[in-house]
Amino acid sequence: MAVTLKEVAERAGVSRSAVSRAFTAGASVSQKTRAKVEKAANEMGYALNALASSLTTGRTKLIGLVADNFHNPLILEVFDLFTRGLQDRGLRPLLVNLSGATDPAASVRMLRQYSVDGVIVASSTLPSSFAELFKSAGLPVVHAFGRHSLTPYVHVVGIDNVACGQMAAEALIRRGYGRVAFLGGPETATSTQDRAAGFLGAFAGHPHIQVSASYARAYAFDAGRAAMQHLLAANPAEAYFCGDDLLAVGAMSAIQDAGLSVPGDIGLIGLNDMEMSRWQNIGLTTIRQPVAQIIDAAIELVVAAIAKPDCQPEIRLFPCSLIERGTLRPPLPEAS
Repeated sequence: MAVTLKEVAERAGVSRSAVSRAFTAGASVSQKTRAKVEKAANEMGYALNALASSLTTGRTKLIGLVADNFHNPLILEVFDLFTRGLQDRGLRPLLVNLSGATDPAASVRMLRQYSVDGVIVASSTLPSSFAELFKSAGLPVVHAFGRHSLTPYVHVVGIDNVACGQMAAEALIRRGYGRVAFLGGPETATSTQDRAAGFLGAFAGHPHIQVSASYARAYAFDAGRAAMQHLLAANPAEAYFCGDDLLAVGAMSAIQDAGLSVPGDIGLIGLNDMEMSRWQNIGLTTIRQPVAQIIDAAIELVVAAIAKPDCQPEIRLFPCSLIERGTLRPPLPEAS
């Protein structure tokens, strides 16, 4: 049987309210009483019932962690960092899987049932309407990996996807590729749209380079493989900017199965720098997204929004960097 607050109070020789105050941050209780309560609790193996304490404090310390695309291994890194970051701050994550979700109102109802203190939407593919509806429902919210705007309605933390597309284009230009292409995830995803816009727009001053775009059904290995198989059946480009590392790995699989080599026949560059991209048998040249910094900032902002719900929405964008490995040919000597 679990030790109760009443039993701790009897062992310590104090009232139940004194025990409750001893375990409540900022509550008025003498140091002597707190020491007696802590000693009794340790001796009896008492653990504070967090759910019961929320009835007193009005705070559950639950943070709704909303995500989709659970087929992408990057989500494991995201969850690891988010859950540890929240727990280190005395908060508890409540995971919500919105893969395939189209109704943000249903998500709001679910999180309100659990009385979460705040929400972090961790997705580059969910539309901004999900995070915005949480805000309209009175829930402090941060959209991590979301699309930023000049007039944000909610806190947004992430990267400049347009700039990442430009970075990928510049990497291919420096290597002298004459036919290049963008291979994105779902065309409806804002991250896909922005990466494509940055990439395609960067070739405006290079009319001698042929550029095109195509889209996979998802940010997933099988989707990248299927899309590349379709492209190989036509007239493939010399190099592809894949809007996600997993797409690039799927594309690499299709290229190699066709008897072609990377980068000998076709060059590839991805985005994210997930763990798989660093494996020796893959060695993907990619654009690193600073996931840990984004997550830390998202947690910081949701905590601030809980403390001050009327604070102005803030945009925090983190710079990305090109990670050179082995899936693009070397830069031209004059561009080195």
